[in-house]
Amino acid sequence: MNILVINGPNLNLLGKREPNIYGEDTYDDLVLKVSNYAAENNIFVKILQSNHEGKIIDWIQESRNVRDGIIINPAGYSHTSIAILDALKASELPIIEVHLTDISQRENFRRESITSLAAEKTIIGKGIQGYLEALDYFKNKDCV
Repeated sequence: MNILVINGPNLNLLGKREPNIYGEDTYDDLVLKVSNYAAENNIFVKILQSNHEGKIIDWIQESRNVRDGIIINPAGYSHTSIAILDALKASELPIIEVHLTDISQRENFRRESITSLAAEKTIIGKGIQGYLEALDYFKNKDCV
């Protein structure tokens, strides 16, 4: 199984940016935990992060016919990017959207995720554990 994990803007600042909201785990912690869990479950993951919408779209487009699924935390782009939504739909891959926080309990503008319209599952408010649950979902779904 070959899964692409995409992290959007400001996730590179985990542990430094608003730790009272996003927790004290760093982005390196996230990458390590997800990589280790994937390896333990015989899942190949490529984990990427960008603050640039176009780069995220490029990665999604490049994954078509190459990956078995995408786990994406579009971060702030969740609420604004029709372009990322369109790229996710065009990928024709199973998509799981993950949010570290419970966006339904955040500011009004964060409560609606445009990009989740392309997701077959959305996991919110579980921190890094949400990524592991997303990997479990793919494993149990047997996307290969």
